[in-house]
Amino acid sequence: MARKSDKPAKPKRENPFKRFWSVYKTIKQIDPQVNLWMLLAFVGVLAVGAVIGLLLGHFWSSFFIALPIGLLAAMIVLSRRGERAAFNQMDGQRGAAIGGLSAVKRGWYYDQEPVAADATKPGDIQTAAMVFRALGRPGVVLLGEGPKHRVDKLFVKETKKVNRVAPGVPVHTYIVGTGDGELPARKIRTTLIRLKPQLSKEEMSVVNKRLKSLPGLRQGVPAGVDPNKARMDRKALRGR
Repeated sequence: MARKSDKPAKPKRENPFKRFWSVYKTIKQIDPQVNLWMLLAFVGVLAVGAVIGLLLGHFWSSFFIALPIGLLAAMIVLSRRGERAAFNQMDGQRGAAIGGLSAVKRGWYYDQEPVAADATKPGDIQTAAMVFRALGRPGVVLLGEGPKHRVDKLFVKETKKVNRVAPGVPVHTYIVGTGDGELPARKIRTTLIRLKPQLSKEEMSVVNKRLKSLPGLRQGVPAGVDPNKARMDRKALRGR
């Protein structure tokens, strides 16, 4: 007969208030002005509620209705400011492309690691060229990091691979960075959303399987590159 002590222990639920406080302190360290913006959002909603209440003759009812809405507005500001601060820290660092992709909503497939890389020296991350790949209804998106002339060569090779297994599927290329003509990581999500859909969900599934059949990257990635470190923990920013 199994003993009581042999039963698996139930996972302890984390206090949501402690998690929120932890997230708040983390964001405040990288964005000291977050308090001011949260306060402005909260007070602004209360002010609008008070004005509506005065006009309708139901001041206290409108005030109490506006109170939770003001708290929600402050939480939204906290999340947005934290997201922006995270992207600001990410800009200019290798692996920023995967960080930007992690902010994309559902409906996209993307690889956690680069599908192509070119390093002149082992361990030299700053001069390495890398390409990350994503797939959505607009087609295949290649995001490159590193020196433009070497990234362009990788774009050509990866585009040929895509055309070989998925002919006719559009391929979009962007170099991620903060330089002239480059795409900042914080704008990756909005840029992809604005692309015109070309594939159905069923076609996306087929293309994704074909892309997965391509041989993975086993060499060329410089030592020390860990794109997962650049991923933004959106659940933490939302306090969930």
